[in-house]
Amino acid sequence: MDAQAIENLLVAVREGRLSVQDALQQLRALPYENLEFARIDTHRALRTGFPEVVFCQGKTPEHVVAILERLSNRHRKVLATRATPELAAVVKERFPRIRYHETARILVLGESEPEASVPQDRYVLVVAAGTADLPIAEEAAVTASEMGSRVERLYDVGVAGLHRLLANSEMLFGAYVLVVVAGMEGALPSVVGGLVSRPVIAVPTSVGYGAHFSGLAPLLTMLNSCAPGVAVVNIDNGFGAGYLAHLINRG
Repeated sequence: MDAQAIENLLVAVREGRLSVQDALQQLRALPYENLEFARIDTHRALRTGFPEVVFCQGKTPEHVVAILERLSNRHRKVLATRATPELAAVVKERFPRIRYHETARILVLGESEPEASVPQDRYVLVVAAGTADLPIAEEAAVTASEMGSRVERLYDVGVAGLHRLLANSEMLFGAYVLVVVAGMEGALPSVVGGLVSRPVIAVPTSVGYGAHFSGLAPLLTMLNSCAPGVAVVNIDNGFGAGYLAHLINRG
């Protein structure tokens, strides 16, 4: 149940199409649906403004399909992250109109009206250090976009060629919030944080050579940033960064 569902319920009571007792019964329903293998949080949208998002990794295609069926019965739009092309093909057999963002590995089922609370002159800027970081950058970009934010992209502008970043200063300075994705030594968020006056969400990726320790090196670099206004999410957590960026952008 989300805010729109409750509003519809109240309107139905006001217009006499639903009794107070029946409305109470619906409101008293458990805030989750038990599928045995999963307990779906059906009130997530009511609490946070967006439905529960399905994390596909580790789930069978049958489980993903079943969860999406239940969520799509209650919400206009549902996201599923970390979906492989093979999983997406199976899900698409059940939901032919589902959209698959292959680079981001995100499935999107349904559409939703643009949020009136998100000013369209604001945008989230997703910045990626290298082409190898694009899957995580796109995960952040697609998440923020599908949640209702305007998203701009600035890719392959790592510190090994800093002129590429500085050549796009107008785009940097115009952003309301920035997601900066980097592997290797993870220096880019500190550089961006030292240039802009808006929040920077740093995302370390597992892209790099041996001493990079699968993302631990850039994670520690970002946590130790001397630039104020930089916050850090977990390694490869583009979804979390995009979600947070949308919340900031929404205001």
